[in-house]
Amino acid sequence: MAQRYRELSETHIQFIAKQKMFFVGTATTDSRINISPKGMDSLLVLGNRRIVWLNVTGSGNETSAHVQQQPRMTVMFCAFDGPPLILRLYGTATVVHPRDPEWRELCSLFPPLPRARQIFDVTIDLVQTSCGMAVPYLSYAGDRELLNEWAEKKGEDGLRQYRAEKNHLSLEGIPTRIVRKEG
Repeated sequence: MAQRYRELSETHIQFIAKQKMFFVGTATTDSRINISPKGMDSLLVLGNRRIVWLNVTGSGNETSAHVQQQPRMTVMFCAFDGPPLILRLYGTATVVHPRDPEWRELCSLFPPLPRARQIFDVTIDLVQTSCGMAVPYLSYAGDRELLNEWAEKKGEDGLRQYRAEKNHLSLEGIPTRIVRKEG
């Protein structure tokens, strides 16, 4: 049976800390719904009603485009081992780019990643747990290093060019603001 909470409890925070993966869901009023799997130890709990997660360069940038038009975000964690549990965090998010004043402080909370492109700062307004009894057991075998290797080969200039070509618009053509307009 699902239970609702106004904020994260210490038990929720401990559960989040043990998870190797989480999912992020966003959409604008009329866009496709985007659900992205995330990992790489890229999420931090900063309080009972605030999380931040570091977003790395990838093939798209739907989350950023959506949040800048409609700041709703759902973050979901599933227990793939141990007792079953699904934990959902509902809230509003803001996008922080490397050019923004708060970037330096927030980015310093994470291990350095060569492909970091933005941080999502999420204010939680609802926490929900549900049973998760149908979620299968899965074993964690380790993190993939392919994205790190790809980013290292691209270098900072290559990543900047890739983002300008592949990350500046969503599937619906919504600007992500990943590239600063000159002038």
